[in-house]
Amino acid sequence: MSTANVYAQRPTRDARAESPLHHADLASLIGKGRKNAGVTVREKKLLGHLVLRGDAHDPAFASGVQQALGLPLPVALTLVASGDTSLQWLGPDEWLLVVPGGAEFATEQALRAALGELHISIVNVSGGQQILELSGPNVRDVLMKSTSYDVHPNNFPVGKAVGTVFGKSQLVIRRTGEETWELVIRRSFSDYWWLWLQDAAAEYGLSVQA
Repeated sequence: MSTANVYAQRPTRDARAESPLHHADLASLIGKGRKNAGVTVREKKLLGHLVLRGDAHDPAFASGVQQALGLPLPVALTLVASGDTSLQWLGPDEWLLVVPGGAEFATEQALRAALGELHISIVNVSGGQQILELSGPNVRDVLMKSTSYDVHPNNFPVGKAVGTVFGKSQLVIRRTGEETWELVIRRSFSDYWWLWLQDAAAEYGLSVQA
């Protein structure tokens, strides 16, 4: 019988959590951008990020994930979502699971219980990355400036997610709505991407949303 050491990694008290862009004080910029800005950015703060690995060809794995999360296992270059929880394909045997902050421990427990003795891996990477949400009529224009990946609607429909080069670094771009996109970014590059977005969106107007 296999065992795994599973424990709550998020402090419950006496520890102040700060988002990667806390020092940029985005809250002070709310309402100060150009009216009818073409791009709106929102920092989706302190969510839980788990990397799940398993055998996608094993029906027991797919059904266990469905049972634990209420989400089907997404296929290549796609994501599925329900409320604040999303599951994104990263590779043939790897997925990124994003859950509300504080739900990481319970979610991992539910997955391990549903997947039983299957050979799996679940790693909490919450402290190493975050999500920036971009919305508005000119988001695709900003993306076309920033990445060589084809973001035309015919090639990048709602529900698609890809890892690609953005500016001079790498991230994951996810399209979650007709005019809504998400950037899954590494924490250590948050400053770089925030400065890049300000410059790339300048001609369209950039606003900050809580």
